[in-house]
Amino acid sequence: MDEAEGPPSDIIERVQRGLPIIYPTSTLPALGCLPNSEALDSLFEVKGRVESKLVSLGVCDLQQASEIVNVPELAQEGLDAFPPGSLTLILPAHETLDPRLGGDAVAVRVLADARARALVAMTGPLTATSANPSGEVPVDDCEAAAHILNLPTSAAISGKCVGGAPSTLIRWNVSGDPSQDNDWTIIREGKVSTEEIQAWSMQRT
Repeated sequence: MDEAEGPPSDIIERVQRGLPIIYPTSTLPALGCLPNSEALDSLFEVKGRVESKLVSLGVCDLQQASEIVNVPELAQEGLDAFPPGSLTLILPAHETLDPRLGGDAVAVRVLADARARALVAMTGPLTATSANPSGEVPVDDCEAAAHILNLPTSAAISGKCVGGAPSTLIRWNVSGDPSQDNDWTIIREGKVSTEEIQAWSMQRT
């Protein structure tokens, strides 16, 4: 795909129809759909994912994320301190969303891949779960992932991803509760280590 031209029209059409698509990220191919119940039904069926396992949302920037979740002032500073796309933040939703997205606390990831950013800039936030059957090892090629998931090639934005560790998942504490020792809690360590985040936090104080 020519990044200057934006995502293919058939990809946009599938998204608007509530069907899952596959798009590249800075780590691995993502399985994306709109954050509504009907589209999530289709995605969970394709992936074979149990509904108790939540999926995150990919956004093009924190301004887009702020349409869905409460974004703390320090969030951009935190994202800027680490490689693009390496953090996923769990933030409180403005309104309760589908339980498969977390309900009142939704994980959002500012996408780093230019093709992914162009996509969600047009469609709005899309799910960003890995594009593989649940329990299986993901591949790095988007079209290969479509084949494995029994989706048509036209459901994938062509391209390979660099692979590697997933993004680090952080729950951001925005309640203002003084009993909270940190602004954040690490839920899953990935591209950014706990030590790196602790060092950044200490430099801020």
